[in-house]
This record gives sequence, structure tokens and C-alpha cells, in this order.
Amino acid sequence: MARPRSFDEKQVLNAVREQFWDAGYAATSLEDLMRVSGLGKGSLYAAFGDKRQLFLRALHSYTDDSHGHLRKALSEAPRALDALRMLLEAPIDDPTGAGTRRGCLMANSTCELGNADPEVLDHAHRTYETSTALIGDCVARAQREGDLPAGADPIALARALLAAQQGLVFMSRTGLDTATLTATARSLAAQLLPDHSGD
Repeated sequence: MARPRSFDEKQVLNAVREQFWDAGYAATSLEDLMRVSGLGKGSLYAAFGDKRQLFLRALHSYTDDSHGHLRKALSEAPRALDALRMLLEAPIDDPTGAGTRRGCLMANSTCELGNADPEVLDHAHRTYETSTALIGDCVARAQREGDLPAGADPIALARALLAAQQGLVFMSRTGLDTATLTATARSLAAQLLPDHSGD
């Protein structure tokens, strides 16, 4: 009978994910992973595989969590239009600015590894397709609620919103001040999500 693992796999994966998110893939060493996980090399690799496999597991857990948060945020808002506007303001909804400068682990990883690692690129593609579908469902709800034009293509608008949101995330990483980012998010919301409820 196999001896049960004496560590919390999810806790270790979260710690490793934070390390990759802070430093990136290339700049994270085995020593870093051992330090943040509290595990020796043998235990770490026996449980998760090599550094690349560990990174992919961490990336998958990040996108699973992100989609869970996105699904919850979009579905729980009283009106879909408010949820879509919130989506654009989410990257800058951090008074300290620390989170905005950190960016999105999926976007960071795509920039760092997308050209060299087809598996990362494939995961990025599937991640953004899932995000687009979730946002598209919310757009369709806003149309049913009478807040967006009924004739608009929900998926086309969802892609535009996702591109705008990811653009804001990228701009936030450059250290652009919060006031400018907020004004930019509101400008994008006004153009992409004009209020049609009074029409």
C-alpha cells in the first residue's frame, strides 16, 4: 500500500504558481521551487514531474481558478451590462497597484514562452476561447435585458472586450498610473458598451 503524501498538493501548487507568476518561468530556479514549496527535489518531482510539468500544472490551476472567478462575477451581477463594465475595470481595481504591475499569469506566460512552447500556446488559445465564450454569454444576457443592441454578435463583442481588458492588463504592467488606467477603462466601456436602455 502506497504511503500517503504528507503535504497538501493544492497548497504546494499555489505556492509554486505564485513563484512563477512573480518571477516568470526562466527566472525561477529549482531552488526557488523547493524554497516556496517546502519540498525537496525528489518529493517535488515525484509528485509533479520536472520544472516544465510543474509549471504547466500551475498554469492550468491558474486558468481554472480564473475562469471560476470570471463565471461567478459575470453571473452574479444583477445586470449583465454592469458585469461587462466591471470586467474592464477589474485590471485596475487595486489601490496599491501591486497586482496590476504583476499582470496576468496566462498573458505573461504566453509572451515569455508562446513562441518556444506549443503546449503553452495551445493552452493560451483554449483559455482565451473559454473566456470569450463566458463573456459572450454575458453579452447575450445584456441583450436580453435590453441594455445592448439585440443585433450585435455576442462573440465578436466578447472578443473586443477581452482584447480591451488584456490591453489594460498589459498597460498596467508598464507602471501607468491608476488614474490614467481608470480613465482609459471608462473610455473603452463607453465605446464598447454604450447604454441603450433609454433608447
